[in-house]
Amino acid sequence: MRIGKKWFASTLLLVTALSSLTACGSGTSSEGAAGSGSTEPVKIRMIESLTSPARTEVLKQMVSKFEEANPGIDVELISPPLDSADTKIAQMLSSKADIDVLEVRDSTVKQFVTNNWIADLSPYTSKWSGYGTLNASAQMSANYIENKPYYIPYGLYEKILFYRTDWFKEKGLEAPKTWEELYAAAKAITDPSKNRYGYSFRGGKGADSYIVDMIRDYNGTNTNPEDAMFLKNGNTIFSTPEAKQALENHLNIYKDGSPKDSVNWGFAEMVEGFEAGVTGMLIQDPDVIDVVKQKMGEGTWSTAAIPAGPSGVTHYKVGAAGWGMAAHSEHKDEAWKLIEFLSSPEQNEFFTQKIGLIPVHTTASENEFYKTGYYKPYMDMNADAAHYIPVKPETDYKGFGEWRSIIQQDTQAIIFGRLSVDDALKKWDAYWLDQKKQGK
Repeated sequence: MRIGKKWFASTLLLVTALSSLTACGSGTSSEGAAGSGSTEPVKIRMIESLTSPARTEVLKQMVSKFEEANPGIDVELISPPLDSADTKIAQMLSSKADIDVLEVRDSTVKQFVTNNWIADLSPYTSKWSGYGTLNASAQMSANYIENKPYYIPYGLYEKILFYRTDWFKEKGLEAPKTWEELYAAAKAITDPSKNRYGYSFRGGKGADSYIVDMIRDYNGTNTNPEDAMFLKNGNTIFSTPEAKQALENHLNIYKDGSPKDSVNWGFAEMVEGFEAGVTGMLIQDPDVIDVVKQKMGEGTWSTAAIPAGPSGVTHYKVGAAGWGMAAHSEHKDEAWKLIEFLSSPEQNEFFTQKIGLIPVHTTASENEFYKTGYYKPYMDMNADAAHYIPVKPETDYKGFGEWRSIIQQDTQAIIFGRLSVDDALKKWDAYWLDQKKQGK
């Protein structure tokens, strides 16, 4: 069955018209247009990307606090549907639509910077005390393109394994430590007559990261963490016998342990499959913890570290998203005030605990909230550098956007018998060798 997006679909309608403002000049103060004597508040528009009703409500609370502290600024929050949000943001930026603050993701920042759509925040961060307390991962993410802060991360994304402890207990299983163990557990749990399956397979949008992560793990320490689509010898990660083993295991997990319609599942469907009692395992980011806590009973599920490849090595990416400023904004000072407020240690801790993210400030590192319970696997992975190796994402390659569609479509073609595993790997190998020649 196809699982709907009832929890994740945004319930807010996109505002399509904006009333005229009397104070709209560039560089206006929070009390209105400079020299005009007007007390009309400046109105700035803010758009989010990773939308959901609960998340939007948290942002509304934060925006209200900002408006209370800054009575000269009104904020309009725009919340497009999740699946089309990034496209909507790109359209608004390219057309220079009326937008000031926007959600920037590690997967979109390259496009935004290349097209000169977002502003370098250096003039503001150089005077912001909070910039100095951003942790190393947050600063790396902020400065990933051109070594300049084009956005301020609001949280860090790092995948972990969610699993049904009650189902595992029934089968006498423990949380899988390797990808092969994950396949075996998924197969053991699967019982189509009960509409019960082992794993939330992601075959739709976003499938690329799951395939690539597994292939990196199967290549073990030969993977180059500084340029992780390649091995340390310069060949691509798709050129090895281990890559074929990884891809075949990925496909077997779908074939023997996942719902058939998961060939089209994206983020919303795979998460809902887990919390609705259809699947027994899910690999996702920390923002899902709060979702599952609300839907599932205490003691029926838990979290564990990401499985490893045959050599015992797991590679992981630290993803990030945050708030940036439109380069064409006519209210840059007011836009920065909002970004600074949302990014403060106090507001960041509020946001990350409500949404379920890893915080960005070093001041939160000793908080028990992030060191125990469902968040503990993150701390365990980060503390075991010998077996859990962070890698730099491939998002800054020119062909990254096209690549995401190619690998998703090719994997579906393999599943439906239109493409062989060998031919897919040869195609992917050639693609990334060409990307290497073109440069970033």
